[in-house]
Amino acid sequence: MAIFLTADSRVLVQGMTGSEGSKHTARMLAAGTNIVGGVNPRKAGASVDFSGTQVPVFGSVADGMKATGADVSVIFVPPRFTKDAVIEAIDAGIG
Repeated sequence: MAIFLTADSRVLVQGMTGSEGSKHTARMLAAGTNIVGGVNPRKAGASVDFSGTQVPVFGSVADGMKATGADVSVIFVPPRFTKDAVIEAIDAGIG
């Protein structure tokens, strides 16, 4: 399966505030990916600074989609939370 991003893709990062999520978010931003927000229920309402780029954190994928128009999700969560993260994105109706 191939996944294609376009210049118009708006990406939410589930698990952005964790070690892997923050590392890969910084790399994606440096590569020009349009990261519009992160998802972490415990850190909702905060924002994370990535070299001068402030990225808001939402409590759920649905909240992030509503606030930003996100249409793509990428997941960086511990293995035991992966299934729940995938189901959350599907339930929110992300493309």
